[in-house]
Amino acid sequence: MPRSSNTQGAIYMTIAMAFFSAGDALSKSVISEMNAGQIMCMRGVITSALVYLIARRMGALRSWRILLQPMVATRVICEILAAATYITALGMMPLANASAILQSLPLVVTFGAVLFFGEPVGWRRMLAIFAGLIGVMIIVRPDADGFTAAALLCIASVLVTAGRDLATRKIDPEIPSLMITVITAMAVTVFGALLTPVLGGWRPVTTTSFSHIAVAAITVLVGYQCIIAAMRTGEISFVAPLRYTSLIFSALLGWLFFFEVPDSWTVIGAAIVIASGLYTFYREAKRHGAPVAQESEPRVPV
Repeated sequence: MPRSSNTQGAIYMTIAMAFFSAGDALSKSVISEMNAGQIMCMRGVITSALVYLIARRMGALRSWRILLQPMVATRVICEILAAATYITALGMMPLANASAILQSLPLVVTFGAVLFFGEPVGWRRMLAIFAGLIGVMIIVRPDADGFTAAALLCIASVLVTAGRDLATRKIDPEIPSLMITVITAMAVTVFGALLTPVLGGWRPVTTTSFSHIAVAAITVLVGYQCIIAAMRTGEISFVAPLRYTSLIFSALLGWLFFFEVPDSWTVIGAAIVIASGLYTFYREAKRHGAPVAQESEPRVPV
C-alpha cells in the first residue's frame, strides 16, 4: 500500500534535516580558515557539478528561462540569502544554538501559509506559534544592547528560509525538482564568488578543508532534493514541524566534534520551540482525522 503524501513528506523532511545538519557541522569546521563567501562558492561548485550531471542523465534539464518565473526566482534569492546569513552565523555561535533558533522555522512557515495561502489554522495553533517565538527569545536572550549579530543573522536566515519554502510550494509542479536544484546551486555559487572579495578575499585551502567542503556539498545536494520533495509532496502545515529533528542531529554533532554543550536557557528555549512545533503537528493530524491524509501518488516530478 503506498504511503500517504503527508507521510512521504515527513520522511523526506527528516532525511533533509539529517543531511543539512551534517553539512552545517562540516561548514562550521572550516569557517575559521575561510569566509562564508568562499565556503558558498567552493561548496556550490561541487554541488552544481554533481546535480547538473544527475539532472542531465535523468533528462530533468529544462530551459534556463524558468528562472524568470517569479516563484522560481524568489526561491533562488531566498536560498542565497539563507546560505549567506546562516553560514556566517555558524562561525559566531555554537551549532546547537543556531539550530535551536532555526527550529522556529516551521512556525514561521505555518504562519506564512496562513497569511499568503489562506491555509486554515485555529487559535490553538496560533498560540503555539507565539509560544515558539517566545522560545526563540529565550534562546537568543538579547542583552541591554539588543540582539547579538549572530542572533540577528540566524533570525534573518529563518525568515528568508521560510520565504524559500513558501515559494517552493507555488512552483509549477511540471518543473522537475532537479532543475530547481541546479538553478539554485549555481546561483548560490555565483553569489558566493561575488561575496568572497567583500569578506576578505580568497584564502589558501588545505586538503582537509577541501575534503570537508566536498562532503558538505554532497550533504547539501541530498538535503536540497529532500526538502524540495517534502514541501511539494505533503501539506506545509503537516510537513514543516518535522524540521525540529535537526536540533537533535545538530546537538549531537556539536557535542561530538566541537565539544559544545547547550546551556540550560538554550535547552529550555529549544524545548518550547519544539513543543510548539509538535503541537502544530498534532493539531494538523487531528484536523484530518484518524487517517492523516488520503492515499495518493507523490506529486514530485523526476
